[in-house]
Amino acid sequence: MANHTPEVIGEKLQKILARAGFGSRREIEKHIAEGLVKINGRVAQLGDRALPGDNLKFKDQAVKESRLATQPTRVILYNKPEGLVCSRKDEKDRETVFDKLPRIINGRWVSIGRLDLNTSGLLIFTNNGELANRMMHPSYRIEREYSVRVFGEVSPEIIATLLKGVKLEDGMARFDRIVKLPQQEEESINQWYKVTIKEGRNREVRRIWESQGVQVSRLIRTKYGAFDLPRSLRREKHEELTWRQINQLLKSVGIREEPRPDMWDQTNHKDKTKSRPRTAYKPRGDSDKYITQSQKEDKAEREDFQSSRPNKQSRDDDRRPNYTKDNKHSERKPTSERKQHEKPVPKKRKPLSKRPPKSRI
Repeated sequence: MANHTPEVIGEKLQKILARAGFGSRREIEKHIAEGLVKINGRVAQLGDRALPGDNLKFKDQAVKESRLATQPTRVILYNKPEGLVCSRKDEKDRETVFDKLPRIINGRWVSIGRLDLNTSGLLIFTNNGELANRMMHPSYRIEREYSVRVFGEVSPEIIATLLKGVKLEDGMARFDRIVKLPQQEEESINQWYKVTIKEGRNREVRRIWESQGVQVSRLIRTKYGAFDLPRSLRREKHEELTWRQINQLLKSVGIREEPRPDMWDQTNHKDKTKSRPRTAYKPRGDSDKYITQSQKEDKAEREDFQSSRPNKQSRDDDRRPNYTKDNKHSERKPTSERKQHEKPVPKKRKPLSKRPPKSRI
């Protein structure tokens, strides 16, 4: 007999609460282990799953269903300056990049990759944890492009070694492409290079250069995947992607595309069939064959009554006095019968009020 694996029902608690913005999955797993999460009145255990109708409590506070609802994916591009920490909370109380991001409701921003304290450039944030995990996973091999300023001369042998691969503490690493940028100052000792890598380990770009005795004096991330750092995006500023750009990004990593943002809120969607009263069907052409004999008789009675009743316009005309009866100017002469000296009197125009000129002071 074939072994049938049991069907998995529901979603893991740490994934649900992380999507609602209560913390990262690892943080919520610690809260579950400490007994701070309850499901349907009982203390939750690691590995428990929840269904849409279950009652959840986090630190003895009921979790609203509106907060657990899936929100539309949002993605923003952020130009990180040097000196900001990429962690959510810093032990030394230093300023972080999350302090510069816009507020998000029923969710939390997740950083797609990180940059160290002395590195600037492009950072991508999203509220979709699955999208962030896939873009950071090495199996998807998403390219990261950096502009690197190194101190001193770099020989062709060193460039060949960096392309071939060097051994680091956590394994082999290499650059997929190295391009030397034109030097602006001929007497400068610093050299600018553009490098491409498909991994995102901690300080990996700096460590690859330092393995060959080359010191990196400046590092800027200029591209992540299909997104370049916009030239118009100033430091410490962000730019949000459109719905079509987000769907292209979801499709590139194998995630189902989402509907337009205005289709998510079903409460604001007006149903035209309910808001507008339905009118009776009126057939075209000879409509007498679609009605019964009694309806024909009622129609004939209404027509007789309307014909015997005087018209409202005729009644109004009888009551209204005729002011043009004895008026000699009531009938306008045709143009051919006018005398040459008779010219139409022009209409008097109202004098234009002269306003004082605006002061330039």
